[in-house]
Amino acid sequence: MTRDPGLASWLQLSLTPGLGAGAMRGMLRQFGLPQAVLERRRSELTAHAAPAVIAALDSQSVRDAVARALDWAAAPGHGVVTLADEHYPRALLETPDPPPVLYALGRTDLLQHPSLAIVGSRNATAQGEHNAESFAKALSNAGLSIVSGLAIGIDAAAHRGGLAGASSTIAVLGTGIDVVYPKRNAELVAAIAERGLLISEFPLGTAPLAHNFPRRNRLISGLAQGCLVVEAALVSGSLITARTAADQGREVFAIPGSIHSPLSKGCHALIKSGGKLVESAEDVLAELTGFRRSGHASTMESGASGAEVAAGLLAHMGHDPVDVDSLCARAGMSAEQVSSELLRLELDGRVTALPGGLFQRLEKGKRG
Repeated sequence: MTRDPGLASWLQLSLTPGLGAGAMRGMLRQFGLPQAVLERRRSELTAHAAPAVIAALDSQSVRDAVARALDWAAAPGHGVVTLADEHYPRALLETPDPPPVLYALGRTDLLQHPSLAIVGSRNATAQGEHNAESFAKALSNAGLSIVSGLAIGIDAAAHRGGLAGASSTIAVLGTGIDVVYPKRNAELVAAIAERGLLISEFPLGTAPLAHNFPRRNRLISGLAQGCLVVEAALVSGSLITARTAADQGREVFAIPGSIHSPLSKGCHALIKSGGKLVESAEDVLAELTGFRRSGHASTMESGASGAEVAAGLLAHMGHDPVDVDSLCARAGMSAEQVSSELLRLELDGRVTALPGGLFQRLEKGKRG
């Protein structure tokens, strides 16, 4: 099999244990492309890494790892994208720590596509997953690829919505690209590999180690023009991703929820600290340069004011406890629209949230 010496040299540097991305970029800045780096005397490279690390460059274990990666990259739909590759995402080049190498499975053209990150709780509510999927589909149809981290809950729902829309989805892994994690997402992984894109900066076979996921999060936000948080507790990886997005100069959005729900606390904290409250996909698009409002993306019925919609919803509630699904059926509204109006009514003292996902109408000014 013919080997690409250029790619092999990128892999040799990136797969050397202890040679981090920062040291590798330092070598590239000083000496040029990886082939030029590897042609230097090893003593010249010790300014960037410890002698033991430099010695490992030529080890059999590294040569074996390079061979495995080249074999993997030769399969249909597989690829390794380097900093010098035309497919390398421009958005990541704007971040402080772009990975020198990305393993990619699927549509690498999506790396050049405008995108939005959607993240949230692994322990999401059914309503939260519905909101994530609905927003993702609308925003995908509006021209944004949906980026998330393939976790269960909100991430998985966002990927499903992205796949259902026109602009698909990108899953950023915290494992090697050949490792399916979590296992329950195997079917989703197969769908993304076929119609979207899976990427990882970690070597093949990398297990789901806890310290790798915060590194993954910086890529989720770095690839995107903005980050939308759907549900998140006050202490969560989703908030870390949102704060990283803000540090990278990306827009941060959050969907509000019930004042009684722990999974709304993180979103409310983001809004208090300057994140943009969104009630519809249109709210996201209005903040992103280069996008027009689209009928596909609208989650509010046209022609009706917020007061009119809220009054209509109250009329459908009656005075007994009721769940969101029942209200959707009675009012002919989407679940995200009902949830948005319920929040307005709850903050206005017209509705109270009850255990079990139920809501009850109150007289104006009276709270349960």
